[in-house]
Amino acid sequence: MREIVVLSGKGGTGKTSISAALASCGPPKVLADCDVDAADLHLILEPNVIQIHDFVSGEAPSVNVSACTACGLCIEKCRFHAMDADAEGKAVVQPEMCEGCGLCAYVCPCEAIAMVPQKCGVWYDSETRHGPMIHAALDIGAENSGKLVTTVRQRSGRVAEHRSIDVVLTDGPPGIGCPVIASLTNADLALIVTEPTRSAEHDLARIADLAAHFDIPAAVLVNKEDVNPELAQSVASFCRSRGLMFLGAVPYDPAFNQAQLAGQTIVEYAPDMYRLFFEHMWKRLLGETGYSPQFSTDSKSQPS
Repeated sequence: MREIVVLSGKGGTGKTSISAALASCGPPKVLADCDVDAADLHLILEPNVIQIHDFVSGEAPSVNVSACTACGLCIEKCRFHAMDADAEGKAVVQPEMCEGCGLCAYVCPCEAIAMVPQKCGVWYDSETRHGPMIHAALDIGAENSGKLVTTVRQRSGRVAEHRSIDVVLTDGPPGIGCPVIASLTNADLALIVTEPTRSAEHDLARIADLAAHFDIPAAVLVNKEDVNPELAQSVASFCRSRGLMFLGAVPYDPAFNQAQLAGQTIVEYAPDMYRLFFEHMWKRLLGETGYSPQFSTDSKSQPS
């Protein structure tokens, strides 16, 4: 099995649009959306949800009001101001402030507070018109996005194995933080989507360093190339200097927005313009991982 993770050093580069385009062509694949803090691949692929699973991680305090003596010790000791008092002076948890440290339960003299498993979000087994998809949504303000990313990746791998599918395509989160590391670790290849801006150029170097740290080969695609052709050429030079596979560039094209409004990928919306380009990209990406599946192409055009 080969897993390709689509990443970007910053948000707004068009990473999900590229992921969706790759989802709609190439070999059979399992799709995974690991951008659990702000998932949006489902907006284009419109998955049919088969199963919903709670994501439980960490613990949160639960107060037994009948056992609480209103001593106020938990309120006094909580440095996060997550404990408050009701009209009778009994302890009340403010979940949006709570870090789940458990100090309140530890100091409670009457054992009126217990730490219980905390639901932090949900993850889904779904089907799309382009194959099975595993995706998730972290609750607002919830933590442990890295653990939820790992859950999505593990499930997508099991689905691929069960269905004898050789490729997993993962839409990863932006940046270089914990969820990105969880998305990237042990992957076969990172596809970094960047754009010709100074901030993206800087963040491209950071995500390339991260991939190199984990000894994962990386390929780079420039999106919206004609916004700044000089910087696009600078990205190509950077790739040559770092030994990164440079996949080329995609122009700024209003058709991407029009495709999204139509609920389609760019390959579905403008196949004569884009299908061959993304099919060829698939062959280069999988060839880099040492895997060369056979799949058909039905277009003769590439983007200019």
